[in-house]
Amino acid sequence: MNRKIKVMIVDDSMVIRRILAETLVDDAAIEVVGKAANGKICLNKIESIDPDIVTLDMEMPEMDGLETLTELRKRYPKLPIIMFSTLTQQGAEATLDALHRGASDYVTKPANVGSVTAAMESVRNELIPKIKAFCPHLVAPVVKPAAPTTKTAPACAKAPGDKPNRVDIVSIGVSTGGPNALATVIPKLPADFPVPIVIVQHMPPIFTKHLADRLNRASNIEVREAQDGDEIQPGLALIAPGDYHMTLRREDTSVRMVLDQNAPENSCRPAVDPLFRCVASMYANNTLAVVLTGMGKDGERGCEPIRASGGHVIAQDEESSVVWGMPGAVTRAGLADQVLPLDKIAEELIFRTTSAGSRKLQGAVR
Repeated sequence: MNRKIKVMIVDDSMVIRRILAETLVDDAAIEVVGKAANGKICLNKIESIDPDIVTLDMEMPEMDGLETLTELRKRYPKLPIIMFSTLTQQGAEATLDALHRGASDYVTKPANVGSVTAAMESVRNELIPKIKAFCPHLVAPVVKPAAPTTKTAPACAKAPGDKPNRVDIVSIGVSTGGPNALATVIPKLPADFPVPIVIVQHMPPIFTKHLADRLNRASNIEVREAQDGDEIQPGLALIAPGDYHMTLRREDTSVRMVLDQNAPENSCRPAVDPLFRCVASMYANNTLAVVLTGMGKDGERGCEPIRASGGHVIAQDEESSVVWGMPGAVTRAGLADQVLPLDKIAEELIFRTTSAGSRKLQGAVR
């Protein structure tokens, strides 16, 4: 029988600790085994508590979240740690620092703790699914999926030995674990990368701008948060801004960004599926899609038209994913041409965009 997930809450606010505890224990799969008002107390208590996962506030007296995270990672390299962040410029930057230092993921703090009901609902919707995603062995029987192969064989699969299609665009979908995954892939691409890159990373507003800026500083290619009307260009990676879906439109000889706030898909905005559907309709078999680490199934349905039109799909493998939700869904559905470890994906992108007659001059739409 599966036991409950043991959670430790670290937050200097008594109100937040109470809201978190009361909301979490309402779930039959979770128990709160400890609380701490700052990092020092957490470090003193954690060994005796032995939690399965820790929620860690960013801003605390005596020892803040980043300091505590750094020390926890030294002692417990594999312990899942979810940071609590604020939707501010400073909060976004601190959150990306935390992910770089080894935090498993983050959630945004309930915005209005004066409304306890709203705060509890926010925790229930955001935090509990992530706790369960990081401790799946404790909430459900482990069902071992069939070992993925590097090639699937749907009707539109290329025969062995066939030359790969020309690639005119790379489209990437990613969620939980995404900032570090993108930081592994994008900086490895050369400055003369010959095709445009469009990216949906599940993140709130403000955060996506900071992520793009960080990637831009670390990369040979240019990386920006997309703006409505931006023209896609070779060697330019555009990231969908938080709370906006991102698609494309043809305008004379160019292809430009379209941002909208249509209804969320897969409970996400931005979502991967709208972008993938659009890219498939415009670029057909010259599309290269990549699905990286993330919770849920966003991207699975979007890969269907990409494969149906003869495009190529790469999914990150389970071992290198923080959460094998999105790439796992694509793989199990038989939509992945290749299932690769994260450290091999940049190499594959370079190979596929510089071979088979991939053109330096992009923008052609099928």
